[in-house]
Amino acid sequence: MDRDYELQTHRAEDRHWWYRGRRTVLDGVLAALGLPGHARILDAGCGSGRNMIDLARYGEVTGVELSETSVDLARARATGEVVAGSVLDMPFPDDSFELAVSLDVIEHLEDDLAALRELRRTVTPGGALLLTVPAYQWLWSGHDEINHHHRRYTRRSLQRVAEQAGWRQVRTTYFNSLLLPVAIILRVLERVNTKTTESSLDLWVPPEPLNWMLERPLTLEAALIKHGGRIPAGLSLLAVFR
Repeated sequence: MDRDYELQTHRAEDRHWWYRGRRTVLDGVLAALGLPGHARILDAGCGSGRNMIDLARYGEVTGVELSETSVDLARARATGEVVAGSVLDMPFPDDSFELAVSLDVIEHLEDDLAALRELRRTVTPGGALLLTVPAYQWLWSGHDEINHHHRRYTRRSLQRVAEQAGWRQVRTTYFNSLLLPVAIILRVLERVNTKTTESSLDLWVPPEPLNWMLERPLTLEAALIKHGGRIPAGLSLLAVFR
């Protein structure tokens, strides 16, 4: 990710409807995992450490992050240990964590299989992996280019690569479904007119009433997912593996 875009992301993630909504979705999934008390949790690709704040409610959280800028910001939060390093080669012993979380990370990696194998190495037998990734390769756009993505996923393609790495799928669901038609329209416009890109709107935090309204669909989806529901289509894909 470009440094300027990275910094914009960090400034937006506390207030932006997408980040707030995703945290609500994740909270319901985490609560249902039945983690042991004082669980050891890894945030692989922790960015600025914002998600570590929420993960810390479920156990002792450790972050690993490649970007020096993000490492400094994450350490300043003083939420847990933050280690500078790559998800592809993490400085942790085998079986170090009961849960690994990697949120919109592996699509940035050329070798997602190697990352999933490394995550498998660091998670204790019986432990869990929680992933989120962008959905559907046919939705590829300037958003993916500016974020330096290598791919987008379907339920089947994510399951396939995770199983190759030694994981067993427990549950999957898409989310951010109600905005899928809007995204499709924006993708079409982008292909017709390269000056009209969704990526130009990615990190704009709307006025609070609009920001709140845009967050509502994700809040509703979070309630459904928390109670075991599965959404058949959406802009993002969430998966839990053991």
